[in-house]
Amino acid sequence: MNVAFVGLGTMGSPMVMNLLSAGHSVSVHNRTRAKEQSVVEAGAIATSSPQQAATDADIIITCVSDSPDVEAVILGESGVIHGATSGSLIVDMSTISPGVTQRIAKTLAQKDIQMIDAPVSGGSEGAQKGTLSIMIGGAEADVEKARPVLEAIGSTVTHVGPIGAGQTTKAINQIIAAGTYWGVAEGIALGLKAELDMDKVIQAVGSGASASWCLTNRSDNMINNRYPLGFRVRLHQKDLAIALQTARELNLPLPMAAYVEQMENGLIANGHGDEDLSAIARIVREMGGISDD
Repeated sequence: MNVAFVGLGTMGSPMVMNLLSAGHSVSVHNRTRAKEQSVVEAGAIATSSPQQAATDADIIITCVSDSPDVEAVILGESGVIHGATSGSLIVDMSTISPGVTQRIAKTLAQKDIQMIDAPVSGGSEGAQKGTLSIMIGGAEADVEKARPVLEAIGSTVTHVGPIGAGQTTKAINQIIAAGTYWGVAEGIALGLKAELDMDKVIQAVGSGASASWCLTNRSDNMINNRYPLGFRVRLHQKDLAIALQTARELNLPLPMAAYVEQMENGLIANGHGDEDLSAIARIVREMGGISDD
C-alpha cells in the first residue's frame, strides 16, 4: 500500500521502519529534514512538504507534537489537504484535543477526504518493536481500510468509537499513566529511605497486584536517578493538559491528574522537560532528601 508519513520524531521514525519492513511503500516528510535520512536509507522516499508526501498516497499518517502542529501539516499552506486525493484517508497518530480532531475531520470531509484519530501508547520501545497499543476513533469502514497498515505498527488495534474517541481514550491512558508513575516514584522513594535491596523489592512487588509497565520498565531509572529518553516529560504534561481540559468540559474534577501536571510543570521549569517521564521521581527524591548515590 502507498503510505505517506509526516512527522519523524522519537515515535515516527521507528514506525516508518516497521511499515517498510511490512512491505509498504512510504513517502515521508519532516520539518527538520535531517531526520529523514535514516528512514530514506532504509527505503522511504523523501518529499519536500506534507502536500507532496500525500500525493498518490492511499493512507496519510501524521504523527506530530500538538494540536497546532497537526492543523498546520494537514490544513496549512503546503498541507496534506492540498495533495490528498478524493477518497484518501488520513490517520492522525498524534495526541491532540478531541475537539480539534473533530474540526479537522469536518474540513477534510468537504473535500471527500476521510480521517481517523489513532493515538498510541507504548513508548519508544513499543514504536521500535511494533507493539504499540493503538486507540482509534472514526468510521468502521475507514478503520478497516487502515488496519493492515496499523497492524504493522501496533500489536493492539482497538476501534473505540466515532472520530475524537481515540483522543479521549488516549487522555484516559495519560491520566492512568500519571498516577502509576507517581505511585511507583513514591514507593521506590520509601524503599530507598528504608535502605532496602531495591532489586528484591521490585521483584517482589512486580510479581503481585502492583505490577505495571512503569514498574517493569522505568523503576531502574527512578532507583538510579537517571532518566534517558523514552517519552518526554513536556509531552506528557501537554497530554495531561488536554485531559484536564476535556474533563473540565464534562464538569469532572481530576485532582490527581491536576497535581501531577503541576509537578511536571515544575520539572519543565527546572530544565528537565526533555527527560523521560520517570523523571517525576526527581521531585519525590528531593522532597525526601534522597541523595543521588
